[in-house]
This record gives sequence, structure tokens and C-alpha cells, in this order.
Amino acid sequence: MAGMAAAVTLSAVAGAQAAPLNVLATVGMVADVAADVAGDCARVSALLGAGSDPHSYRATPSDVAKLSDAELVLYVDPALEARLAEVLAGFSSRTPTLGLLRASFDAADLLEDPDEAGAVDPHLWMDVSRWAQIAPVIADAIAEQRPDCAEMMAARVAQLDAQLDALHGWVAEAIASIPEGQRILVTAHDAFHYFADAYGMEASEAIEGISTESEASIGDIRAVAAFVVERNVPAVFVETTINPRTIEALVAEVRSLGHDVEIGGALFSDAMGDDGTPEGTYIGMIRANTQIVTEALGGMLPDWPDALQDWAVTWGLAP
Repeated sequence: MAGMAAAVTLSAVAGAQAAPLNVLATVGMVADVAADVAGDCARVSALLGAGSDPHSYRATPSDVAKLSDAELVLYVDPALEARLAEVLAGFSSRTPTLGLLRASFDAADLLEDPDEAGAVDPHLWMDVSRWAQIAPVIADAIAEQRPDCAEMMAARVAQLDAQLDALHGWVAEAIASIPEGQRILVTAHDAFHYFADAYGMEASEAIEGISTESEASIGDIRAVAAFVVERNVPAVFVETTINPRTIEALVAEVRSLGHDVEIGGALFSDAMGDDGTPEGTYIGMIRANTQIVTEALGGMLPDWPDALQDWAVTWGLAP
């Protein structure tokens, strides 16, 4: 009987070790990569959903409950989740909590906030080649608590890396098709410098800064309007997490100066699309942004990469 009890106890321990790790990410761009990397070794969820602005988001009582239940918390950086930073710091003393910007990137990888000396721009997911660097870091963090999953996750990281490498090349080819002089990205807030830096946009201009916590002034709108007129920009873009009134005011100001400009579409900046849609994945978010920008500025989309055909089939987007 004693031997049977020991066997049952060992079996229970093994079962507990094999249980999926409860991983909570702040934003979908992190959660989607974490879920791809972890497979069955983790149950991954995101604190913020579609349309939520992480710059200004405050934790709710239900968020605190989710953080309490989590076994691993992943976030980007206080430069992004500013109002969540204190809450995340509080949980870090009892729950493994990882800031991916600091853990995954050297200072040379990061762009600075032009409006705040010494501060970084946290929007690294706009450059696919940079964002791919968080995958092995996440795998290592999960493997600390689920070591038996390390080999499987290494294979999944390699597979994801191949997909993201193909996506990076596709975006670069699409943006390169935009005529010279028109590769200018004008948005509501400064979330696209990494996109511009990685893919050869000639300029990236925004009404609001890196953070959305301060509202745009009339002077900000007039300054960007003058830029749009001077550079003969054909289209500007709203964002799914920003009130469209700012861009609408910009368009009105530009037209009052005698220049015709259109709203080219709504870009995903600080949040992905709705769950259950292609845009609710990281690959789909970047794909949608690239399509909107390329077509609105006069370019043509290249063929979708072979390495991403399975993704396209999954979402019903295969040709």
C-alpha cells in the first residue's frame, strides 16, 4: 500500500509539472508570439484587447485578479504600459515578471523618443525583424518553469523565425513599390518610427508623440498640416486605438490650405485586431498595415510568401 501511495504521489507531481503554464501578457503583440512559441506548454492570454491603448490603460479589479492567477507575466516596457507599471512592479516580487524590451534588446537596437531625452520608443513590433527577437526570450522564460518543454519550444521558435523573416521581406518589398516621394507615413501618434526605419519610408510624421497621454494641440495639427502640404502627401492614416477626430481635424486643416488629402485607412498601432480575425494575430496585423499603407500611397502588394501560405490557409486568405 505504501508503494502504491508513493506511485500515486509521483504521478500527481508529474501531472502538475506537465500542466500548461498560466502566462499573462499585457498586449496582444506579445501574447500572440508567446502562444506560438509555447504550444501546449502554456495557456497564454492578453490583458488588453483590440482597441485598447496601453499608454493610458489603468488596471481594473478583474485585471488584478488575472495577474494574481498568472505564473508568468510578460510586458513590453513602462515606456508603453505607463499606468500599469506600478501594478506590474508590485506583482514582480511574487510572480516572474519580464519586461521584454530590456530583456531582448541592446540599446543599439532601440530608437529614442524624440520628445523626451533618454527615453526609448517602445513600438518595436512595427519592425518584424526586431520583434522576432522576443521569441527565444519568451521560450527561455517559460522553460524556467517547464524545462521539459525547452526542446519543443526551440523548434517552434525556429519555425516562427522563418515565418517572420518571410514577413519582413514581404513588407520591405511592398513598401519599396511605393513611388519615391510618396513613402511618407503620417499618423495620429508616433508609433511607426520602427516601421519607417526598417522598411525605407522617407519620413514618418505624427500629430501626437510616442505616448498618447497628452492631447494634440491646434499648433500640432497645423504643423503637421503644413508638412503634408509641403511634401504633397496623398493620404494620412487613423489608428484603431486613437480617436479619429485628431486625423479628421488634420484633414480639414490641410484642405483649408488648398491641398487634397485622403484618410488612407485605419492602422493597428498599439493593439491588434479582434480575436478570431486575421488581424487579431501579429502576422495579420502587420499584413493589414502594410496593405493599407502600400495601396493608399500608390504601391502594389507583392505575392504572399510561400513560408506563410499555411498561415493564409488557416485564415481563409490563400489565393
